[in-house]
Amino acid sequence: MPFVRAQTEQVTFLGSQENKGSLYAVPGLDYVSHEDIMPYTNTDKQPIQHELFDRFLQHNPNHNSTFTPSDTLLAWQQRNNMWLELSDVHRESTENIRVTVIPFYMGCRESQDTPMYWWRYCIRLENRGKETVQLRERHWRIFSIKGTLETVRGRGVIGQEPVLSETQPAFQYSSHVSLQAKTGHMWGTFKMERQNGTSFECRIPPFSLESKEEYPGGNTFTD
Repeated sequence: MPFVRAQTEQVTFLGSQENKGSLYAVPGLDYVSHEDIMPYTNTDKQPIQHELFDRFLQHNPNHNSTFTPSDTLLAWQQRNNMWLELSDVHRESTENIRVTVIPFYMGCRESQDTPMYWWRYCIRLENRGKETVQLRERHWRIFSIKGTLETVRGRGVIGQEPVLSETQPAFQYSSHVSLQAKTGHMWGTFKMERQNGTSFECRIPPFSLESKEEYPGGNTFTD
């Protein structure tokens, strides 16, 4: 498994309908690929230093080196199933740089009497070659089903310009997007710079922003 760098992360979710516009966070946690951590085994009794570790995970009584979800974690997942549910995984590679995007629908809240639909997306970049490259710029296109098209350009991502090398080939971060429409699309490119000063555009796979119907209490309809 490659060493994956990520910013100090927090999993975010929307508050209840009564707390319009409120964005809450569980610090020190993040989404990760299932194949990166499962099955999870460790001989230490507390291999992860986090205040929620003992509340969310417990030793498997049949095998001391594995951990299973606690009742607290299972109940928490049930209450927040909507924004934890994986909708799709999108991948695309350009010159040995693979970009993976995982979008999550967070919910709809009103802002100044206008519905705002929120999504969180997780981006993972992996250098699957031997040549070191550095992410210099990002270029996003955000399309709303209402017909609006927004362009976002900037240096790096989340205030960083990560280097992807053989020893540190992967970098992961998360961000948010909101639309006044129930559906949209995002796509774009990262400008990657080689050590010799030349650069290339690394494609970000297009992905859909799909909302889900909710009960008044905030839960999604399930068929």
